[in-house]
Parts: sequence; C-alpha cells; structure tokens
Amino acid sequence: MNREPLVVAIDGPAGVGKSTVARRLARRLGVPYLDTGAMYRALALHLLEHGIDPEDRAAVTAALPEIRIELRVADDGRAEVLLAGEPVESRIRSAEVAAATSRAAVHPEVRQRMVTLQRALACRHGGVLEGRDIGTRVLPAARWKFFFDAPPDVRAERRLRDLRDSGAESTMEVVARELAERDARDRERESSPLVAAADAVLVETGSAGVDELVDRLAASILGRPAAGA
Repeated sequence: MNREPLVVAIDGPAGVGKSTVARRLARRLGVPYLDTGAMYRALALHLLEHGIDPEDRAAVTAALPEIRIELRVADDGRAEVLLAGEPVESRIRSAEVAAATSRAAVHPEVRQRMVTLQRALACRHGGVLEGRDIGTRVLPAARWKFFFDAPPDVRAERRLRDLRDSGAESTMEVVARELAERDARDRERESSPLVAAADAVLVETGSAGVDELVDRLAASILGRPAAGA
C-alpha cells in the first residue's frame, strides 16, 4: 500500500531559527529540506539583475514567464533552488537581495507561482518546508505544522550573526529596524500574510538550542518521547 509522503510545515518570521532546525529535522526524518525563502530570493535576484523594480507589480508580473525557477533534490537531500538552470545559493544572501525579496513577495502572482512549485515538490518527495505561509497557504492539509517565534532582540542578534558570517557588515540598530519593517510587510500583505495556522503548534525558539528543538519536533512527529523526557 502506498503511503503519503511525510510533510512538515514550519513557519515564522525571520531570525527565529527556522532554517537551521528545518534542515536538521529533515535529515533526521529522511526527507528533503526546502527553504522556500530561497525561491523568492532567487526571483528577487533576477529582478535586480534585470533592473526591474520589485515593488512594481505590473513589471514583476510581466517578467514572471521568463524567470526560470526550478527545484532539484540534491544528493544531500536538500531541495536546491535553481535560477535559469544554475544554483544560486551563494548569490542570494545579501542584504540587497533580502530587501528586494520582501518587496517582491507581496505580489499575489509571485506567491502563486511559488506555491505551485512547492506543492509539486511536497507531493512527489514529501519534505520539511519552511517559510511564512506553508501551513496556511502552501500545505494547509499538512498533518505536522509548527510556527516558530522569538523575542525581537534574539531575532536581531541571530540575523546580524548570519550577515557577518556571510561577509556582510551591519549593526544591531539597522538589523532590528529592517526586521521590524519586514515583519510589517509580511503580516500586512494582502496575499498570504504571515500568521500562524489555527492548528499549528507554537514553538518559542528564544531560549532553546537547535538540538533540543529538533529532538522535540522529531519526537512529536514520530510519536516517541524526546531525549531526556
């Protein structure tokens, strides 16, 4: 008898540790990991490289047919994002791309394009998908849904550390302001706003370590007690 692919939805704002936990959880469960934000970043990269204003809905919509974004499950189990057939991970983590991403992602046409790709991956392979509307829009029927959150100062510290690790320079004040602005755009946008699904499990990540979070989520999904429980 065929079994449905295991699908886990993890949502939450930037800086709550979604990517790190989702990546390790996917490895624990033996399913692909997809950072859906990387897909929007790839699209934003295309817009920037072609001089298209990410806030111009008409221009962005007109460009969508020529933007080739694909998903490929790599040997390590990660769902790799390709732009025009090429991996773009090393080019999409700058502050400039991040800013363009949150502006382009508000357009309903953009989100519909991404949702179609994300659902196709989940249906074929299962996976741990993390983003901002996985449990509410992309996979509303997913059995396992989690919504991560953390205090603003913790999120800003994490974001600043990630930027510095990637070679970018910023300050706590700038990062905190950018996160607040992005939160406002994500929560107030008309299409798929950032909100916890009614049946999602709320997970506070401010004081918990990555290993602890992975253990807790895996135990919940697999029906086994967490280590040390």
